[in-house]
Amino acid sequence: MIQILTFLLAVTLGSQAGTAPQCEVAGPLVKLPGLQEASGVAVSRRVPGRLWTHNDSGQPEIFALDTSGTVTAKIRVPGAAVEDWEAIGVGPCPAGTCLFVADIGDNDAKRKRITIYRLPEPDRISGTVATPDIFHATYPDGPRNAEVLLVAPDGRLSIVTKGDTAPAAVYRFPQDLRAGSTVKLERVGQSREAGKSSKDDRITDGTVSADGEWVVLRSNGSLVFYRSAELMAGTWREARRVDLTQLAEPQGEGVTFGTGHTLYVAGEGGDKVQPGTFARLTCTPNRE
Repeated sequence: MIQILTFLLAVTLGSQAGTAPQCEVAGPLVKLPGLQEASGVAVSRRVPGRLWTHNDSGQPEIFALDTSGTVTAKIRVPGAAVEDWEAIGVGPCPAGTCLFVADIGDNDAKRKRITIYRLPEPDRISGTVATPDIFHATYPDGPRNAEVLLVAPDGRLSIVTKGDTAPAAVYRFPQDLRAGSTVKLERVGQSREAGKSSKDDRITDGTVSADGEWVVLRSNGSLVFYRSAELMAGTWREARRVDLTQLAEPQGEGVTFGTGHTLYVAGEGGDKVQPGTFARLTCTPNRE
């Protein structure tokens, strides 16, 4: 059921950040037809007001959304396959601006390698898209389950593992990637938790702000902000936390920064048969 949400989320920042913003869920939790397993979500860099998302199983397709959550197109990605698509990002690439689709899910922690598909971001939502470049990677400490691909403003890729098969950790790709090759990821550092994360804290997506200052990681019930420089150096120090439980997502999955002080979240509809969900948050920083 679509529910209009107007609750206010008070967010407390560490003293180093110098701000104490408030985030408000703006508008309804809307349904995403055809996206029962909506997973990652990313904002276009080529077309204002467009977002990209995907299912985590099924056909190798990406979906275009507008900022109200209306599905405006479905595009097949040629040459791609789906094992467990969990994240999507947008960033610079030799073609200009690219979509990065991350086939990195591994619930049983048994995959020999994970896969990233990189394709030039289309400006039109009809016709076909280019065949993607394909990159493979392995973990230095054995298979991991992950649902987060972070694309930095300079195009550097990192993965944050979910925390369900081992402690959540950050892994970094080499700076220079070659299509068709398999690289070994660099382990940057793990969270403070010594063992597996609790079910409520397992990380289901993440995003990097356009200026590269912040990383936001989400779970089913919360958003957690980190300073990018700290997290990418292996320091897991929360700068702020936003409670999402009142949003009542059946299964919260995706998060991305929009323009200004906007965040978008997406999720699965539940039981793999209900439409996925989409909502928008507006965060207004207050100077102290």
